Amino acid sequence: MKNLKYYLNKALKEKFALGAFNFSNMESLQAISKACSQTQSPAFISVSEGALNYMGENYVIALAKCAKEISPYLFLHLDHGKNFDICKKAIDLGFDSVMIDGSSLPFEQNINLTKQVCEYAHNKNVLVEGELGQIKGIEDNVSSTQNFYTDPEKAKIFVKETNVDLLAIAIGTSHGAYKYNGEQTLRFDILKEIEKQLPNFPLVLHGASTIDSELINMINDYGGNIKNAKGVSKEHLIQAIKEHNIIKINTDSDIRLAFTSMTRKVLNDKKEEFDPRKYLGEGRNKAEDIIKDKIKNIFFSENKL
Repeated sequence: MKNLKYYLNKALKEKFALGAFNFSNMESLQAISKACSQTQSPAFISVSEGALNYMGENYVIALAKCAKEISPYLFLHLDHGKNFDICKKAIDLGFDSVMIDGSSLPFEQNINLTKQVCEYAHNKNVLVEGELGQIKGIEDNVSSTQNFYTDPEKAKIFVKETNVDLLAIAIGTSHGAYKYNGEQTLRFDILKEIEKQLPNFPLVLHGASTIDSELINMINDYGGNIKNAKGVSKEHLIQAIKEHNIIKINTDSDIRLAFTSMTRKVLNDKKEEFDPRKYLGEGRNKAEDIIKDKIKNIFFSENKL
C-alpha cells in the first residue's frame, strides 16, 4: 500500500526527499497541490498550530481533502506541535502525521512527551516526527536565539526510547529568512555521526528554505524592506539528500516570499486593482513555480508516485 510509510522507505532507498510545504490559506495549498500533481511528487502538506488557528480546523480538513483529490499522495502534517493536546487534536482530526516538538525540554522530558504522542498516534496509524536539538530563528510559535546541535549518541537513545518514525535534527539550518550572518554551512560531520548511530533512519531538516535573492529583490523593488536575508544553499540540501538520510525537508519561508513578491508587484503595477483574485492568483502562480523547481531540482521527488 502506498501510504506515508511507503514513501519514507522509498525516499531512503532511492535518495530523494519529500517536501514538507507549509500552507496558511487556500491559495498556498492550491500552489502546493498543483505543483505536486504536475510533477507527480508525493509531499507533506504542513500546518503549524498558528496556521491551524488562523484557518480553523474545519477549513484545514476540508482544504486538505480537496488537495488530495487533485494529488492523492499529499499527507497532512502538523508542524511543531508543542504539547500532547495539540498533537492529539490533529490525530483525532485525521492528520496523516504529527510533529511533537519537545526540543526545548530537558532530554528525559522530551523523551517522555514524544513517547506519549507516539503511543497515541501509532494506535491510530499516524506517524510521528520528533526533534532533538534546537535550530535558531523565529517562525510562528517556534523561537530560539541559538543553535543546539543534535547529540548523535542521544539521538540513538531518543529513537529507541520513543519509537518515533522520523527525527528532526539540528545541524545548522535556521527558521525564517535570516538564517546566517556569515558563511552558509551545514554540519555534515555531525550528520555523519548521527547516521552511524541511526543507520537507514528517516531524518528531517527544518528551516531549510533557500531564500532566493531574486524573490528578496522583487519584494524590495516593490516597496518591501527585507535586508540581509540568507538561506541554505541548494548544493548543501542536495548533498544532504543524495549522500545522507535526509528524506523530509521543510519549506515555508520560500513559499511566503514567492507569494509576497508577486502580490506586491501586481499591486504596484496596477494601483487601481482591488480584486483579491487578481493579486492573490498571481502570488499563487509564483509559489507554484518555486515549489515545482524544488521538487525537480533539489528534492528529486518528481515522478516518484
